[in-house]
Amino acid sequence: PVLDTEDAWVSVEGPVSIVELALEQKRVHYPLVEHQFVLCTLLYAIMRLSLKGVKPLSLFDSKGKNAFFKDLTSIQLLPSGDMDPEVLTARQQFLLKVVSAAVQTLCSSQKDREVSEEEYFPFEKGKNWPTLAADLAQYLQISEDLVRRHYVCELYSYGMDHLGEE
Repeated sequence: PVLDTEDAWVSVEGPVSIVELALEQKRVHYPLVEHQFVLCTLLYAIMRLSLKGVKPLSLFDSKGKNAFFKDLTSIQLLPSGDMDPEVLTARQQFLLKVVSAAVQTLCSSQKDREVSEEEYFPFEKGKNWPTLAADLAQYLQISEDLVRRHYVCELYSYGMDHLGEE
């Protein structure tokens, strides 16, 4: 981009402006950033929902694992459309665990005392874990419908029929 500057600013001495520093930076490889974002979201879900026995790197193939340790400006080979069935099964089981844990946490907190989801997760207003799991399904090559069906089944099994119908 071309930045027009006034003549008065041209003769100014001092440190380089933040805009010039930003323009000098290499551009990041967006799919690699998105890949890192998926890992961060998985780790956050594991931590927030206290999921036990989950190995986050087992949810990625060898190309995906290698991409985590590369510079974000480098162009890396990312996982292609063909995935190992075992990895897909692990991903599916993980997403179903996230949905089950979110519904269980919400229902147990509401049974203890009438607490809304926003009060139970005070720093996450508007964060709907089952919806987040459905969104992650797209990145992890799992059927969103499968996750949504599991969510509805979990709601019915915990007696939240009015939410399940919605």
